[in-house]
Amino acid sequence: MNKALLKKQADTLRFLSADMVQRANSGHPGAPLGLADIMSVLSYHLKHNPKNPTWLNRDRFVLSGGHASSLLYGFLHLSGYDLSLDDLKDFRKLHSKTPGHPEITTPGVEIATGPLGQGIANAVGFAMAAKKAENLLGSDLIDHKVYCLCGDGDLEEGISYEACSLAGLHHLNNLIIIYDSNEISIEGKVQIAFNEDIKMRFEAQGFEVFKINGHDYDEINEALERAKKSSKPSLIIAKTTIAKGAGKLEGSHHSHGAPLGEEIIKEAKKNAGFDENEQFFISEEVKFAFQSAVELGDLAQAKWDKKLEQSGKKEFLNKLLNPNFKKLVLPDFKGKDIATRDSNGEIINALATQLEGFLGGSADLAPSNKTELKGLGDFVEGKNLHFGIREHAMAAINNAFARYGIFLPFSATFFIFSEYLKPAARIAALMKIKHFFIFTHDSIGVGEDGPTHQPIEQLSTFRAMPNFLTFRPADGNENAKAWQVALNADVPSAFVLSRQKLKALDEGVFGDVENGAYLLKESKEPKFSLLASGSEVSLCLGVAKELEKQNLPCNVISMPCYELFEKQSKEYKQRLLKGKVIGVEAANSKELFQFCDAVYGISSFGESGKDKDVFEHFGFSVSKLLEFVLKNS
Repeated sequence: MNKALLKKQADTLRFLSADMVQRANSGHPGAPLGLADIMSVLSYHLKHNPKNPTWLNRDRFVLSGGHASSLLYGFLHLSGYDLSLDDLKDFRKLHSKTPGHPEITTPGVEIATGPLGQGIANAVGFAMAAKKAENLLGSDLIDHKVYCLCGDGDLEEGISYEACSLAGLHHLNNLIIIYDSNEISIEGKVQIAFNEDIKMRFEAQGFEVFKINGHDYDEINEALERAKKSSKPSLIIAKTTIAKGAGKLEGSHHSHGAPLGEEIIKEAKKNAGFDENEQFFISEEVKFAFQSAVELGDLAQAKWDKKLEQSGKKEFLNKLLNPNFKKLVLPDFKGKDIATRDSNGEIINALATQLEGFLGGSADLAPSNKTELKGLGDFVEGKNLHFGIREHAMAAINNAFARYGIFLPFSATFFIFSEYLKPAARIAALMKIKHFFIFTHDSIGVGEDGPTHQPIEQLSTFRAMPNFLTFRPADGNENAKAWQVALNADVPSAFVLSRQKLKALDEGVFGDVENGAYLLKESKEPKFSLLASGSEVSLCLGVAKELEKQNLPCNVISMPCYELFEKQSKEYKQRLLKGKVIGVEAANSKELFQFCDAVYGISSFGESGKDKDVFEHFGFSVSKLLEFVLKNS
C-alpha cells in the first residue's frame, strides 16, 4: 500500500467535503473528515463501474449516515461517475445533483437513506437480494459484496437491531458494515445517551466483529480483507475522530452539522501540505488513483458479460430485468363473495408463479395476511421471506430488494401496524420504486381486538403521501384490477384489505379501477351520489335501493384509489359526482371533502366487540346511513 498516496487521497476527500459544506454554508463536515481515511482505503476494495452504475454484479455501497453525503459525492466525482466538479460546488442547491442527503437521482447513489438506521436495513436488504440473485443466476454471475458506512445514530435507531438480527440469522457473509465510532453526537459525547458494548451486541446477532483504528491504513485494509473472507456478516468498529485535521474543531460535536469556517479550513489545508487558498483542489496523482475504477470496472464488467453469454442465463436474466405484465393471468372472482385479503392471497400466488422476480413476506402474519406463496419455498432458495415481527426493517429491506434491479417485493402486515414501517414506505415513495405493501384487517371490522388494532386515520395518512397509490378494493375483481394498475405504475402501492367477506359487485357502468373511482350505479338526474371504498361500497348500494323506493335517484361510486381519482379530468369527475355527494368510509377520511359535500365516517377510535356489532355501533348500517343521507338532502 502506498500510504503517502492514500494520505493525499484522504486529504483530498476531506477538503472537497469541507469546501462543499463551506460553499453551501450548510451541511455536515465532521463525519466526512473523520471517514476520509476509510473511504480512501475502501476505494481499492470496491468492485464497480462508474461508466455503468447499474451493472448487476457491482458491489453495493450504502451510506447509512446520509448527512455525510459530501464524502460520497466527492468519492463519486473522483471515481469517474457522471458528477462534475461544478456539481460538487452546487452542493445542497435547488435541483442540484448533490442534494443534502443522497437521492437516487445522483449517479452512483444506490438508495436514498435519509433518516438514520434506514441505510443499515437497506444494506441487509441488498445482501439478502444478492444471495437470492446468486441462487437464481449462480455464483459465477453474482459474487459481489455489500458495504455500509454507519454511525452511532444508525445503531441507536431500533431498525438497525431488527435488520442486523436477520443478517445474522441468514449468515449474510456478503455484508460488511463499517461503524464510524467517533463517540460524538449532536448534543455532545455519545455516552450521555449510548454506552452499549457494540462488539458483544453484534456477536450475539451472529456477526464477526473487528475493532480498528479508523485512521490507520494498514488496520483498515486488513479488516476489509478479513471481512471479505468471513463466513459471517461483518462489523468493523472503526475508532475515528470527528472532523479529523480540523484544528480546534477536531473531536468536537460542534463540527457535526455546521460549516467549519474559512480560517479553520485554511489552517487544515496548510497543515496537510495543500494550498490554503485553493478550493476544490484535486491533484493529477489523486485523480489518477481514484479514476482507475473506470478502467478496472469496465474490465470487470466485460469479463462478467462474457460469463453471462456462456452461462445460458441471459434470456432468464432479461425476463427478471424486464418483466412482462401484459401476459399475466389473474384469478377471476366474478360472483364470488370473498374477503379481499383472501382474493389478494390468490392474486399474489398467481403473480409469484408467473413472475420470477416476484417475492415477499409478512411480519410474522402470513396466515392472517394470506400472503404465503404456496409451494414456493423459503428464502434463500424460495420466495417466502420471513421477517419476524420487524415491520420497519421489513419495509427497508424490501426497498433494497426493489432497488437491486431484478425483484418485485411485497411487504405485509395488519393495516394498523403500517405505523411501524411508515418511514420506509415514505422513502419508497420518494424513490418511486415498485414496492408493494399489503395491509389486511383494514377497518373497525377487526372487531374484538379493539381500538388498538382498528385503523382509523391510516387511510388518510397514506393518501397524503406523494408518489404513492393506496388501493382499498371493494371485491375480488377490483383487487385483481388494482394489482394490474400497480404493477404498471412507477410508484409504490398499498393494498388495504378486509378480513371479513365482501359481496361481489356487478360490472361498473362507467370508468374502472384504473380511473381511481368509477360508477357502479348511475341514475338520471341523481339526487345523491354515494362515494365509498372497500366494505362500505356494498352498504351504499343497499342505501341506494332504499332511496329509490322514495323516488330519490342515486349514483353509487366505488373509489378503490383516491390518488388516481384525484388525477382524473374535470369532465370525468363531473360525470361521477352529481347531486349531493356523500363520502362513506369506516375511517376518519376528511380528505373526501375534496369530492364530497358530506362525509359519513369515524372521528373517534374504535371499540372492542364482534365486527358486526362494532359496525352497527358506529352507524354503518343501511338504516343509519339512510338517515344521514336524508338529513343532508
